[in-house]
Amino acid sequence: MSTAALEIRNLKAWYGESHILHDVNLVVKPGEVVTLLGRNGAGRTTTLRAIMGLTGTRKGSIKVNGVESIGLATHKVAHLGVGYCPEERGIFSSLSAEENLMLPPMVTKTSKGMSVKEIYEIFPNLEERRSSQGTRLSGGEQQMLAVARILRTGAKLLLLDEISEGLAPVIVQALARMITMLKAKGYTIVMVEQNFRFAAPLADRFYVMEHGHIVESFAASELESKMPVLNELLGV
Repeated sequence: MSTAALEIRNLKAWYGESHILHDVNLVVKPGEVVTLLGRNGAGRTTTLRAIMGLTGTRKGSIKVNGVESIGLATHKVAHLGVGYCPEERGIFSSLSAEENLMLPPMVTKTSKGMSVKEIYEIFPNLEERRSSQGTRLSGGEQQMLAVARILRTGAKLLLLDEISEGLAPVIVQALARMITMLKAKGYTIVMVEQNFRFAAPLADRFYVMEHGHIVESFAASELESKMPVLNELLGV
């Protein structure tokens, strides 16, 4: 059996005195797209941040491709081939789109990042706007740039937080095509998504979080039978 791309066991996490995650367990296989579902405040974003070492105290086990990472600094986690796209995007607004793309260093010696040319094939909008300052990009273009920047680093495990939020349907469709394309290229993706219609057709498996716990997990093939439960938990 192949090593899991991501394996989390009994993960607890705190922000200061606030205990947010309670014994979270999840496994993501190489090449899978997994979506974390849940209401706001359920602990989904904290789970992604905990993987990267961006919360306060963490206890338990987080293995990336079999390597224990819970004791590692954030930059060392990135060097295991993990890319994190936070909800706030974090692009450099004073730099052009292309300058933003040229900044990221390679994080792994084993995996080569995408070239700018490859990025533009996936995101033709960015090629058109390559000389535009970050502040002049639309919200959708900024989101594309935030994801594209990770692809430059060579990361193969992508943690994507609410990438479709507040974007026009045409941009959301472009992001869906991107995820399908990345999966075909062998990337492993963990998504936090509020937009169920966006996430549902893309994911291989789902985990549902509530109050810092995983309360449900199921494969895409079980989605229809799980809809009553999801309606109750999420109001979808």
